[in-house]
Amino acid sequence: MKFHVLTIFPDFFCGPFRHGIVAKAAAAGLLELHTHDLRQWTFDRHRTVDDRPFGGGEGMLLKPAPVFHATEAIFREKSHNKKVVLMSAQGTLFTQQTARRLSRVSELLLICGRYEGIDERVAAHLVDEEISVGDFVLSGGELAAALVIDAVARLLPGVLGNEASRINESFSESLLDAPHYTRPADFRGWKVPEVLQSGNHEAIRQWRQQAALEKTRKNRPDLLPKLPL
Repeated sequence: MKFHVLTIFPDFFCGPFRHGIVAKAAAAGLLELHTHDLRQWTFDRHRTVDDRPFGGGEGMLLKPAPVFHATEAIFREKSHNKKVVLMSAQGTLFTQQTARRLSRVSELLLICGRYEGIDERVAAHLVDEEISVGDFVLSGGELAAALVIDAVARLLPGVLGNEASRINESFSESLLDAPHYTRPADFRGWKVPEVLQSGNHEAIRQWRQQAALEKTRKNRPDLLPKLPL
């Protein structure tokens, strides 16, 4: 799978893409990462990408022309297997289900907004969808894009060392993951549940299922109505 990021700060991704699972997967040829500088598609000597909003208001907006030119150059032909996503505080909420859906395309282009946002014609006429990573505002779309790439990449075949990790983790079925413990079995008087040391796989499975339900009820009760009966 190919990931493309369109940004005015391409160096931002040197850190996130240099470490961890995504970096290892790229080195192994399991995915490709391409960062594109939006300013390459400007035609004035100052390489201007922003301008004042019509109607007044604070801040500046990214202009539509560079974003359109860049996207059309990166994806010369449209395809159902290529998706263009705008990282936006006004977008739909990014979830594990969104990551799973995006992991099935061959190429994904993430457009990073900046300043006060981006000209609405980009959202209305260029991208396939707008995505938000949460109900809060970031300084730009770069951090959000890095989160999306990490979440999608780990769903690709071969990226995780243990493929079962993709199934037995939080949000795999609208349920948080069960608590995990490691050695020592007794740390400052806090002991690992005995069932996890019993060797009884069915009892452990049942304990984890119940513990995951309790964890979800405590930390994310909003997920409970989404659980299958």
